[in-house]
Amino acid sequence: MGDYGQFCPIARSSELLAERWTPIIIRNLLNGCRTFSEIRQGAPGISTALLTQRLHTLERHGVLVRTTNGSGRGATYELTEMGRDLETVCDAMGRWGARWLELEPRHLDPAYVLWATTKLVDVEQIPPGTTAVRFSLRDQLSDNYWILLRRPQPELCTRGAGYDEDLVVRTDSMTLVDLHLRHTSYREALRTGRLELEGPVALTRRFSSWFRASPFAAAEPAERAGAHVMGVLASDPR
Repeated sequence: MGDYGQFCPIARSSELLAERWTPIIIRNLLNGCRTFSEIRQGAPGISTALLTQRLHTLERHGVLVRTTNGSGRGATYELTEMGRDLETVCDAMGRWGARWLELEPRHLDPAYVLWATTKLVDVEQIPPGTTAVRFSLRDQLSDNYWILLRRPQPELCTRGAGYDEDLVVRTDSMTLVDLHLRHTSYREALRTGRLELEGPVALTRRFSSWFRASPFAAAEPAERAGAHVMGVLASDPR
């Protein structure tokens, strides 16, 4: 871990939080992940060894607590008050990124996009029982993903879980991101063919109501903000 040798709180915070994958791990814990596998599913690409190391470091500094399961196998992780206080930090980073940083193709890892989709499910709106939804992504034709819609927590699977498919969604990662960030509407995505739903009408009609917008959907990209300011100045009679 780097040591800046400075008393500045930003420097001291950076020594712990500005390490690769650490903000992602904290984000996942804030999103309700509790087990090692749940945290890792929201961090495609991290190795088991590195995740273990990062969790140990956060535990040692009091950001989270690790509780061994009663069977002695596996453990759960939970943020302490110190860790939960990082929610405002993560929110600020998210708003800043949504405003100033452009999305690029390298940001569209399908496994993460579907994981994020699962986290945006509004469990108050989904049908009772379990609804199995298969996502067929045009930018990842070799893989299929299933979201099992159920209370209290939906689940993302990379292989069939023995359920009959209630709905098939054909789309691509960029469309899902645009829907999350409200850069397009479900109606528009369906009209243009970017999103196709295959299943009973009772489910296809309610599909859009099952997912909340990303908490960063309201962040206005800097270009739009600048254009808005220019428009206001141009219309100002003074």
